[in-house]
Amino acid sequence: MAEEFQGLWGGRFTKETDTLVRKFNDSLSFDKRLFFADIEGSLAHSSMLSKQGIISEEDGKKIREGLISIKDDVTSGKLKIEGDYEDIHSFVEAKLTERVGDAGKRLHTGRSRNDQVALDMRLFARSSVVEIRGLLLELLDTILSIMKDNVDTIMPGFTHLQKAQPITLSHHMGAYFEMFSRDCERLTGIYERMNYSPLGSGALAGTTYPLDREMTAHELSFKGPMRNSIDGVSDRDYLLESLSAMSIIMMHLSRLSEEIIIWNSDEYRFIELDDAYSTGSSIMPQKKNPDIAELVRGKTGRVYGAMMSLFTTMKALPLAYDKDMQEDKEVFFDALDTVKSCIILTNGEIKTASFNKERMKASAGGGFTNATDAADYLVKKGVPFRDAHGIIGRIIIYAIVTYVCFTAASYFTEIITMMGYQYNPIAHGITELTGQMISAYTFAILVMLIGMKVKIGNKVISFLGGFTLETYIIHPFFVQAFGVQFMNHKAIYYIEKNYAKPIRIEEVAAISGYSVSYFSKLFRQYMHMTFPAYLSGIRVKNATSLLLDENLS
Repeated sequence: MAEEFQGLWGGRFTKETDTLVRKFNDSLSFDKRLFFADIEGSLAHSSMLSKQGIISEEDGKKIREGLISIKDDVTSGKLKIEGDYEDIHSFVEAKLTERVGDAGKRLHTGRSRNDQVALDMRLFARSSVVEIRGLLLELLDTILSIMKDNVDTIMPGFTHLQKAQPITLSHHMGAYFEMFSRDCERLTGIYERMNYSPLGSGALAGTTYPLDREMTAHELSFKGPMRNSIDGVSDRDYLLESLSAMSIIMMHLSRLSEEIIIWNSDEYRFIELDDAYSTGSSIMPQKKNPDIAELVRGKTGRVYGAMMSLFTTMKALPLAYDKDMQEDKEVFFDALDTVKSCIILTNGEIKTASFNKERMKASAGGGFTNATDAADYLVKKGVPFRDAHGIIGRIIIYAIVTYVCFTAASYFTEIITMMGYQYNPIAHGITELTGQMISAYTFAILVMLIGMKVKIGNKVISFLGGFTLETYIIHPFFVQAFGVQFMNHKAIYYIEKNYAKPIRIEEVAAISGYSVSYFSKLFRQYMHMTFPAYLSGIRVKNATSLLLDENLS
């Protein structure tokens, strides 16, 4: 009678378990996910038992046939894993006994639920690691494809979320390729360490039966049996390692998701997500939200929590098996499902996304991203790096103070070559205006770093607000620095309206009510006040005399 109401362990008890206690203790609702692993382990165990003569060949055959029929019925949906059973192991054994009679009761010979659940969980975790690794390989294929397609896609590289140096999208995505490659390697190592069978460990001290543990390990594709039976039933390192690896994977996915979220914003517009991987707003019709990336980022904490939960569960458990270990399953299952879905969705999200190459390239031209290259250029001309760093730093300060955008000149080397030994009217104009001698190389640095329109041959290069041979051009930053002093509100409005293009002095003079000659005089005085301070700052480090034969007069 006791066995009838106490499942697999009723013989010791004379009183039925409290209903609430039984509900608290039962695990079928979640460990039913171990069904196929339990069948696989039981098939190997029954084969070994009959081979060793521990049970008869006939009983062994009945058991195996019964187990296969149960597996087939569950797979087809004919049999549901449900009912008043403590766990998946009692469910399988009860169904087996219903089908094959007393032979089914012999399946558990030489086996404890301690080593049975340890085996089932290890089999499940092993296949899970393989599955995650496969998904990561698919993600790596997608990333590699993006890298191949964007070898020449220029974008800004960031440190501290500020533009740092120009890079390519291929280079950037290559960092994620390395991250997920390490994840694959990490999973491979975990697989190797977990790939030993605990079956035959019994409750903790083995059994008195002549079990062939090498046979069951081989049938289940393990390297061999675990060496210590106490460790066999109490080890959960493989789950802790797996959860740690999953947490790192989620951290990598979260970092990628964070960048997708930023790049998708209107301020960046580096990426356009496919409609299939975006959602909208219930009130704002213009919204296209990167919810998948945001959820991946959010679910990272969920996986971290699963890892910390199991670490906390295991931290003070005495050897060998303790019921606390039942808590390993729900957190592992949840983390596994979360990681798999996040990998799959991230893969689809970036595979279907399109990158705004022109926007990326334009962004790389702002934020002083080639300042390091400019400093390195000076170093190659003999300037100590710390001095070069200071020179470029002062140029950048000037650009910031005067609201000038940093423009990367793709023709930098050509500029140096073309201006190195030639009379240059622009440089000469600056010399006349400011009384300062400027070398071609210093002028080229200015051309590269700070903003005016200068014609050289057939090319137009950005340079600071000022000269085209004989006609001055006014740059929009003069609205604040120069315009407030000398222009009326109509002229200021006109410049603000046409901010994106250079504006001739004649146009602004006419709107302001000045003659061109008088307005030009004011402009010349402004430039005279501005440039000497700037150029003298460069001369402090003797930058203009580095190439003596390049000085212009």
